[in-house]
Amino acid sequence: MLIRKISTVTLLLFSLNGFCQLTIKPNDKNISYMGRVKIAQDSACFYWPGTSATIHFKGTGISTTLKSNNDIGYFYAIIDNDAEHAFKFKSDHSKTTISLASGLSSGNHTLQLYKLSNNTSENIFYGFQIDGKAKINTPEKPLKRKIEFYGNSITAGHGIDLGADGIDSGKPETFNNYYTYAALTARHFNAQYSSISRSGIGIMVSWFPEIMPEIYDRLNPMDSNSQWDFAQYTPDIVVINLFQNDSWIVNLPNHEQFISRFGTTKPTDDFIISAYQNFVSSIRKKYPNASIICALGNMDATKEGSKWPGYIQKAVERMHDSKIYSVAFPYKNTGNHPTKEEQQLMANDLIAFIEKNIKW
Repeated sequence: MLIRKISTVTLLLFSLNGFCQLTIKPNDKNISYMGRVKIAQDSACFYWPGTSATIHFKGTGISTTLKSNNDIGYFYAIIDNDAEHAFKFKSDHSKTTISLASGLSSGNHTLQLYKLSNNTSENIFYGFQIDGKAKINTPEKPLKRKIEFYGNSITAGHGIDLGADGIDSGKPETFNNYYTYAALTARHFNAQYSSISRSGIGIMVSWFPEIMPEIYDRLNPMDSNSQWDFAQYTPDIVVINLFQNDSWIVNLPNHEQFISRFGTTKPTDDFIISAYQNFVSSIRKKYPNASIICALGNMDATKEGSKWPGYIQKAVERMHDSKIYSVAFPYKNTGNHPTKEEQQLMANDLIAFIEKNIKW
């Protein structure tokens, strides 16, 4: 996990009609954050999928107070690392206190509050409230390994949690970043995890105005003045999985984003390769010592006959950097976005590649 320690704050303990509750503010040093989070005394903002806050505590129950701007946000509350029984809930546009667990034993517990949904929801976190004879415990030491992902809907987790109708609607409730190949790979290696991903985004062109080279260095992806401090997190491995959306939109000359980016002329092969190379070069400048894996798949950009894996391979070859690799995940050859099982297959391939090629 990407873990940062924040300045100490006073914990508030109060008793009301015999009921005790310990309130932990968002900037408490004992909360461990993962991902790019804007932290203030009374609130913290989650922007990117896979962002989380973890706390170790004693108490019989725990709740949190949240509010979401733009899209509704969806979260897991994972108690004592039991993801199989994680509590999935939503945060809407009202500031609401939500019970995450009750009736817990009197011993030590861990809670991870994990953002599942897209970066189109801005989630404001106001802290935790612990019930019973509560105590906040010291967090675990930060994990030594660090990994970061730049991606689109596949990496964000679009469509993993389909509804009973099985429709891949793209609604916030269908996202589940926890079971993406990216999060699965990070947990396999017991690594800190950062996901910079958005459904529909590309390197040259997206289904909306923003492209990854314009937002990859932001704390808040929707605010051009919100810059991320790359010194806060230096990954050992960076995985880039982009070009799926580009591969569609370059063939849609009447689409408004095609016109905005290319005018009336479809980009040439050399333009495409150079655009990818330029983005990877930007990442390399931020992380001069990281191993960078340029991946693609597992949707139709990697189907048989596609030029897009070759574009990436040529871009990598042009860079003459022994720590930059190219990997194409096999085409899944099914409809919709990758399922939980298809995400696991991608994770298996990526894990095997890392174990074979990278020492970290």
